[in-house]
Amino acid sequence: MSASGHVVVVGGGLAGLSAAIACLDGGARVTLLEGRPRLGGATWSFERRGLEFDNGQHVHLRCCTEYRSFLERLGTSHLAPLQARLALPVLRPAPGEGGPPALGWIRRSRLPLPAPLHLAGSLLSYRHLALSDRLRLLRAAARLRLARLDDERLDSVSFGDFLARHGQRPEAVRAMWELITLPTTNLRSADVSLGLAAKVFQTGLLTRADAADIGWSKAPLARLHAEPAARLIGRLGGEILTRAKAVRIETAPFEEGVEVTGVLLEDGSRIGADAVVLAVPHGAAADLLPPGAHPERGSLRALGSSPVVNVQVVYDRKVTAFSVAAGLDSPVQFVFDRSAAAGLDPAAAGQVLAVSLSGGDAEIGERAEVLVERITGELPRLFPSARRAEVLDAVVTREHEATFRGLPGTRALRFGPATGIANLKVAGAWTDTGWPATMEGAVRSGRAAARALGALGHLLPKPAARKEVVV
Repeated sequence: MSASGHVVVVGGGLAGLSAAIACLDGGARVTLLEGRPRLGGATWSFERRGLEFDNGQHVHLRCCTEYRSFLERLGTSHLAPLQARLALPVLRPAPGEGGPPALGWIRRSRLPLPAPLHLAGSLLSYRHLALSDRLRLLRAAARLRLARLDDERLDSVSFGDFLARHGQRPEAVRAMWELITLPTTNLRSADVSLGLAAKVFQTGLLTRADAADIGWSKAPLARLHAEPAARLIGRLGGEILTRAKAVRIETAPFEEGVEVTGVLLEDGSRIGADAVVLAVPHGAAADLLPPGAHPERGSLRALGSSPVVNVQVVYDRKVTAFSVAAGLDSPVQFVFDRSAAAGLDPAAAGQVLAVSLSGGDAEIGERAEVLVERITGELPRLFPSARRAEVLDAVVTREHEATFRGLPGTRALRFGPATGIANLKVAGAWTDTGWPATMEGAVRSGRAAARALGALGHLLPKPAARKEVVV
């Protein structure tokens, strides 16, 4: 192997981009392969009728420190600002027609209170739950805060089982717990592993007061991730090949085992490598991992997948002042004002709203016109001003395999970054990051794979001091 290794990164999503940049920062030569014509993985953008849309609404929290650091490395953190203070309006449509929605809030105190006291005032005054449910909710949260995240038994039961054992009525699950569980794990509380849910609540809400402040991109996702990452990789001396689909990771005998020697592409060409970071979804990883990489590599398919559906609506006027809101007892889960990101003229009267539907098993196969009719019929019940507005356009996007399906028992299926082949590492939000399938998990996995290669010494010989490059 060369003194300064050539690392081939397979996959151009957030995991692959973060791995490539970390390897370049560590002194390696890097070639990044992406089978599609674009980078960004599950975060991409497109243009329609003069406006720019994302494939879906992607959100992070202040506790997503590795993702925030990644944006800073790209020079785009200013495009995805965080709330100064967690404040999430929760709207419940009025019964019947014509009445205003009921408004409740999940927000942290203005007082400098430690977690979890920073939420106590908001929860005690939460109008969508009876007082008895609010008190029981606080007791269940206290028990959840004490759970040990390294306890493997947490992965043997569902979060719904935990909530039922601790006195949470279906009303409380629907009106509070599900508002957090569904968008962060992409599953309902009844389905998701207690281990994943405990990670979400402990890290995001129960240990640090500012951890759950919400952030999202004010620009198209391609401008936030793919484009600046491509520029940075190029300026650091890396090479990016798109439409370069890997079909096999090649190995050769080495001492008592095997080592990776290169990557074979669909067009028959071959890229030689001193090391490979495989940063593709778990289904593709099951196909590409060579013998000797992992004894149960085929079991990765058992991770399954959970879809996300988004409906983006363009109005002829502004229909809400909320930049983000949640719907309760409504087919609308979360709504974001995407007017600026879409490129709508600030002087114009219109508004672009993105409705995110996580855990979209029921919606993923529905016709676009059915989804649009349902969502545009429901938005006026949440935002009465929409009753007088005209829908100028609506577009549906679907991610059939947005995340792995974090059911009980899936923790044992996640591994990484190390494999049974020393110079082959894996990355991706599905790997064993301790997080659900999120942008934070993807970035953590890529950086972890680069660190694992650095531990081999001959591949990343220099300290991981950054090369400061203006992008």
